[in-house]
Amino acid sequence: MGFLAPPPLKAAARLPAPGTRIPRPRQRVDSRRLRAAPASAANLPRLASVQSVVLDIEGTTSPISFVTDVLFPYARDNVRKHLDATYSTDETKDDIALLRAQVEQDLAEGVAGAVPVPPDEAGKDEVIDALVANVEAMIKADRKVTSLKQLQGHIWRTGFKGQEIKGVVFDDVPPALERWHANGIKTYIYSSGSREAQRLIFGNTTYGDLRKHLCGFFDTTIGTKRERRSYYEIWQSVGVDRPSQILFLTDVYQEATAAKAAGLELSNRLDLTDLHLSVHKFDTFISNSKAEKVPRSQRMIKCVCNDTIRTKTENPHASHL
Repeated sequence: MGFLAPPPLKAAARLPAPGTRIPRPRQRVDSRRLRAAPASAANLPRLASVQSVVLDIEGTTSPISFVTDVLFPYARDNVRKHLDATYSTDETKDDIALLRAQVEQDLAEGVAGAVPVPPDEAGKDEVIDALVANVEAMIKADRKVTSLKQLQGHIWRTGFKGQEIKGVVFDDVPPALERWHANGIKTYIYSSGSREAQRLIFGNTTYGDLRKHLCGFFDTTIGTKRERRSYYEIWQSVGVDRPSQILFLTDVYQEATAAKAAGLELSNRLDLTDLHLSVHKFDTFISNSKAEKVPRSQRMIKCVCNDTIRTKTENPHASHL
């Protein structure tokens, strides 16, 4: 299915409160006309000021299952093998130092699953045993800490290089990225996964290397995705005059509210709520369509995209990359 240009945005519009449904537009937009229109921000009413797009990964450019069923299990299943094979390298020494610092903080704060990591003098095997236990607990709890994300990226690198893993994106993501790039709109990725992991995902997709359409990557070293300050720092980094010249796409309500507080534009075509949205098509965000929240008890999300209702069971416990 082809990419549809982003809908007009209201600079002063507020996000709907959790649980509030977005009203249906009074006039139906002809999606065929949108497809035929040149993909230029200058040709989109009230979008001429958007110069950059910042994209979330899981649930936005990629299926949730790619992270929960492929990436996370691969890291968990290979952490011991990776640490054992690379224990004496400078890179892994740095990873271990970061993990030690995080574990010490977790122990001080009483974080569940944290176990002490013995000193190097205790021996390689004992150190690795403790590290594996902590990493497994962090993955299970879906921690967004830099020490875990950095190590995961190094483990995934082995999987991508060995072609055990391929980056998965929705089929309308590549043409969207290509079109934005061709029209001078700079696109960035912002994920809790490390920048290296992001480059691996987009550099090794089933559609080839998509990094040629991207201008940069942001991770938790700039701040967490639910803090307003993080989006302020992104604005300072991408080279636009105003934060409203950045369009941010995400399926997570808390991330959207933080970005909005920093002045970024948002795609408001979704009823962003505290209920996790099982997005399964990139056009969910950028087509002139309406997403409806089905009652929580049904645990289903219906997304109306290009005149087709697509229904998918929600995973309320899904993690996020």
